[in-house]
Amino acid sequence: MQTPQSSGGSGGRRRGRDTAVPYDRRVTIFASNGRLYQVDYALNAVNLPGLTSVGVRGADSVCVVGQRKTKDKLMDPASGSSLFPITERLGLLTTGNEGDGMTLAHQARNQAAEFCFKWGYEMPPDVLAQWIADGAQICTQHVSKRPSGVVAIVLGIDEEKETPQLFTSDPAGYFLGHKAASAGFKDREAINFLEKKMKNNPSLSFDETIQMAIAALQYALKVDLKAKEIEVGVIRKDDPVFRMLTASEIDEHLKAIKQHKQS
Repeated sequence: MQTPQSSGGSGGRRRGRDTAVPYDRRVTIFASNGRLYQVDYALNAVNLPGLTSVGVRGADSVCVVGQRKTKDKLMDPASGSSLFPITERLGLLTTGNEGDGMTLAHQARNQAAEFCFKWGYEMPPDVLAQWIADGAQICTQHVSKRPSGVVAIVLGIDEEKETPQLFTSDPAGYFLGHKAASAGFKDREAINFLEKKMKNNPSLSFDETIQMAIAALQYALKVDLKAKEIEVGVIRKDDPVFRMLTASEIDEHLKAIKQHKQS
């Protein structure tokens, strides 16, 4: 009697549990329930470091906040950042696998430079978000690739519309625009907080936008954060240059949030 061959097409003999259809081994194979397990595993990889990120879009600005965790006491904290300037008007915050995040930022910078050279103006935030999503989705169609283990949060000012924009893109290749968003280990808690605060579409000022994002992260983590524990990236319509806040600037906003809680 001939031994059944695996459905993977390798032609080799399989025994025991290896005769099962390898849904979770190849990203190109749908399981019987319609899921791509390798994509699910990539989403789990986003939560693995235990970090959470938050983004909030205000009336004239947009802000992202991410946790900063230094694995080695001798490491320069700036070298372990997950917040990257892509162009003068674009920023990127990655949550999940650090190596994948750094590689994605490097590729995004190259793509933005090529876009500017070809078309003569800077890449809009939605175009960058779609490019990231397209690249992630392609990885679900080729067995030689694996999905990226990061969720990307893109922030910037659209040069044509002159409006702040906030987008997310996940390992499945799905991207969306947001008034506020969160990614990572405690994203559900942060989203619950933001849904209540953003319910009536408040017109947030620059400072209110920053403080809303930080407050959402503090609520999700159930701790009072310190300036050295987070990194904050902002861009505003009046000064459309992406920048990271200094520790002293972050500390001022943390004090304002604390005073607001006490009042």
